[in-house]
Amino acid sequence: MSNLGKHAIVIGASMGGLLAARALADFYTTVTVLERDAFPAADTARKGVPQGRHTHGLLARGSAVIEEFFPGYNAEVVERSGGLIGDVANDVIWMGRNVRLASGASDLIGLIASRPVLEGHLRRRLLALPNVRAIESCAVQGLATDSTRKRVTGVRACVDGKPEETIEADLVVDATGRGSSTAAWLEALGYEAPASEKVEIGICYTTRTYRRRPTDLDGRQGIVVAGSAPNWRSGVMLAQENDSWIISTGGFLGDDAPDNDEGFLAYLATLPTMEIHDVAARAEPLTEFRRYRYASSLRRRYEKLARFPDNYLVFGDAICSFNPVYGQGMTVAAEEALMLQQCLRAGSDELARRFFGAAARIVDIPWDIAVGNDLRHPKVKGARPPMQRFINWYIGKLHVAAAKDSTLAVSFLKVVNLMIPPSSLLSPTIAWRVWRGNLPTALSVSSSAVERAT
Repeated sequence: MSNLGKHAIVIGASMGGLLAARALADFYTTVTVLERDAFPAADTARKGVPQGRHTHGLLARGSAVIEEFFPGYNAEVVERSGGLIGDVANDVIWMGRNVRLASGASDLIGLIASRPVLEGHLRRRLLALPNVRAIESCAVQGLATDSTRKRVTGVRACVDGKPEETIEADLVVDATGRGSSTAAWLEALGYEAPASEKVEIGICYTTRTYRRRPTDLDGRQGIVVAGSAPNWRSGVMLAQENDSWIISTGGFLGDDAPDNDEGFLAYLATLPTMEIHDVAARAEPLTEFRRYRYASSLRRRYEKLARFPDNYLVFGDAICSFNPVYGQGMTVAAEEALMLQQCLRAGSDELARRFFGAAARIVDIPWDIAVGNDLRHPKVKGARPPMQRFINWYIGKLHVAAAKDSTLAVSFLKVVNLMIPPSSLLSPTIAWRVWRGNLPTALSVSSSAVERAT
């Protein structure tokens, strides 16, 4: 790899920041990750990652990309921390539109473990690289620039509460997540802040961890229940390390799950399947209840800015953060890291323009999936163009057919896992299977007879 500079800085050591640093490590002599928190001694939740106490799992695409960056990562999480690798389409139950999708063997291999375990292993693998270091308890106050304010030259930061100092760098990447200060920093330097898109969803989910028994869920690794009419409540139960289950459930726009035993179980009983409820009702609780609120999906349009300072990038959730129930954030960050690596191979000239354009194309798909599905809820505000209404109608028909057609179910889950584009579900082959799967029973039987005869 070509050397593009002596020093690169990544602000933020969450999953996105760690992945960005890995991409940079091939092109800069030294990469420094600056983190406001102090890293925990064990793989436990930390203040800077409030959602880390809730349900997490790596989609198949995210698992594959991280394995590409850190060979052996998936096996390490399993062998050393008790994570689980499994066939996403066969080892996990999926329910959407109140329909249970047919199970079927696939090449969709996902990784299930708690967020602290996923992040802890990634951080240790990254910091084992000889040219990567981290500075903990480091609060970044702003950007340092040249006299023209056209080029970022580093950051202004306070380490361990000491007076502010300037840490110089040839490239700075903001991976501080949804609460990113970049928009304010740009305005302070005389630049325009990016336009943003926001969809208010008022999601709140309540989470608890329970003891897992081998017979639970017939040995499956989890179940995902997507919210739909009439109550739009969702629920997720995934196997975790140390023979445990983590269960999260919640709804839109203030429809919160109670944080007490009776109320939590009653809420779970309103899901379109009793499977999560039945496990929680008989399992030993291992934690207290925890809540996480998420007001809106937010996308910042950096790719549309006419001016942007050189030697500076924004990354991951600082660009776009989605409704977390879709589990897309870590996988999108992994794909952005892969794209950042590709952009750096072409050099550092106009890096921001090239990266933001490429990142926007990556974000388009999960944004459309998450926002498009959330806009099915009649009280979520937002434009619903005819094509989106058609797609939502079509996906509903696909679910009906996929209840008995594992080929359709796997194709849909490949889209959910960001392995193939949503447009693939409109191919003639898939559309024909959807049509056939929605025929009346008599016609469907007749069609099967004709197929056998031919």
